[in-house]
Amino acid sequence: MTIADYVALALFAFLWLAYSWISAGNGARYLPRASLNRAMAERRQQWIYNSLQRDLKMIDTQIMAGLQNGTAFFASTSIFAIGGCFALLGATDQVDAVFRELPFVAYGGRTVFELKVAGLTIMFGFAFFKFGWSYRLFNYCTILFGALPMTDQARLNAEEARRAADQVVRMNTIAAKHFNAGLRTIFLSIGYLGWFVGPYMFMLTTVFVIFVLTRRQFFSEARRAIMDIPAPPGSA
Repeated sequence: MTIADYVALALFAFLWLAYSWISAGNGARYLPRASLNRAMAERRQQWIYNSLQRDLKMIDTQIMAGLQNGTAFFASTSIFAIGGCFALLGATDQVDAVFRELPFVAYGGRTVFELKVAGLTIMFGFAFFKFGWSYRLFNYCTILFGALPMTDQARLNAEEARRAADQVVRMNTIAAKHFNAGLRTIFLSIGYLGWFVGPYMFMLTTVFVIFVLTRRQFFSEARRAIMDIPAPPGSA
């Protein structure tokens, strides 16, 4: 590995941590512009509070099931990606022969290639644990949601009902936070693939992925829709 490889890896780690801190961590509170994740957290609270006003909660349970199914899908995808990484390690000889013939690839040798694949495996493993824990938390959230008082009971003891709803909101928000962390890892793994071409491509793909994620969080049409901001003239 060269100095450029270490610089690219340090840049990757720094941008990952910085973006996580700004979009979902404590740094979000210092930003004058709310992120899409922060806006959705407020909508989750509104959803749970509204559920206290209806006894028939089939719609709410369908939403909970959809959140769990999406988390389970990405957890399974992470497992398949880990298996693909191990298969790639088993085919190192074939990959070594291919990379040596590519003129535009900064190939550092078999050991460096295996280290890069190991790093990619660790990323997918981290994503799997995030998705798995998020699935478990969404399950807990469903149980807490089922313990919410009925409409008549909520009216008789509004403070207790609001406290129970706050527990559901907090659990749902924490589950969503871990889900977003796993999804963020999947996105950043695309940038990590640039390292197999070379350190400078690694930097370029990392910056590009962070740029796309930042735009979606702070400047996308989805955020404008959530924040009730009119679309600019001429937009679709």
